[in-house]
Amino acid sequence: MKKVLILFAHPRMEKSRANALLLKQIPTADNITFHDLYELYPDFNIDVEAEKKLLLEHDIIILQHPFYWYSCPPLMKQWIDMVLEFGWAYGPGGTALRDKIMFNAITTGGASTAYRSEGHNRFTIQEYLRPFEQTAYLCKMIYFPPFLVQGTHRITDEDLWRMSEQYLILLTKMSQGNFTESHIRQIDYLNEICVKSI
Repeated sequence: MKKVLILFAHPRMEKSRANALLLKQIPTADNITFHDLYELYPDFNIDVEAEKKLLLEHDIIILQHPFYWYSCPPLMKQWIDMVLEFGWAYGPGGTALRDKIMFNAITTGGASTAYRSEGHNRFTIQEYLRPFEQTAYLCKMIYFPPFLVQGTHRITDEDLWRMSEQYLILLTKMSQGNFTESHIRQIDYLNEICVKSI
């Protein structure tokens, strides 16, 4: 069994259709912690020591957020800036997060076709997520490919439900340790492990 921490950041949750459904699929389990940053820190006054303690207690860290201007919402960025301290998360003596797994679970308004070299946004999701990957690398963490729900402005209820079921499968597999790192490194998106045996 693995302890999973979902760090969730959405500044306009009341208007979210996709993330609202994803949240409903989070299993109720002792080893899965849902942590809503905007609910806890509406004033952006982050309790750094409490957040560090939470990280130490978990094996898998999921950054769940909408894709805002090719990155994460501002409170999640501030969380990264403040909590992942020099000498604790990285740098000399900074080994607190070594070998923990991290990945992004994100929603994008644009469809997958927009995130290609020939698409509207010119780059792939993986290219846009390089800063998160490098952050994990600097902290000696293991960075997995993202879980994606794309085209949320036009997605049908049926397709959105299917994606939310994939998220449930993913969280279940992660919390049960039902995956291998070598196989995950062969896929582009974590959505794939919901339909393939790994």
